[in-house]
Amino acid sequence: MPAKLTVTARVPANKEKGTDELGPATISVNTGESAGEMLKMFGDEPVKTNAHANWIVVLQAGIRSALRAGLDQASIQAKLGAAKMGVAQARGIVDPQQAYLALFQSATPEKQAEMIKELTAKAKAAAGK
Repeated sequence: MPAKLTVTARVPANKEKGTDELGPATISVNTGESAGEMLKMFGDEPVKTNAHANWIVVLQAGIRSALRAGLDQASIQAKLGAAKMGVAQARGIVDPQQAYLALFQSATPEKQAEMIKELTAKAKAAAGK
């Protein structure tokens, strides 16, 4: 039995572009109550395409999070490579030392020099205590 899906959206104001908020506007569409019903209503390809589009956004969010944590390509692949659609990724405990080392490895030579200076200053300050 089809279900109704109600969706509301608005365009936020943009001070930089000088535009006002538009909307909101709300529409209702027919959808399925289950994935099986959606397959019957819309067909395999549209359901698959939409599922993949959503999953790509979820995976991109995971990649961005890993990049912010300082992980390298191999670590990101190891963390997300076995991801399953619709299953939340477990949040692991972040080792701050490993995260800092990964950040260092991915930094530009200039940023690495800056990081070394900062660590040297902190080490000297700690030794002076």
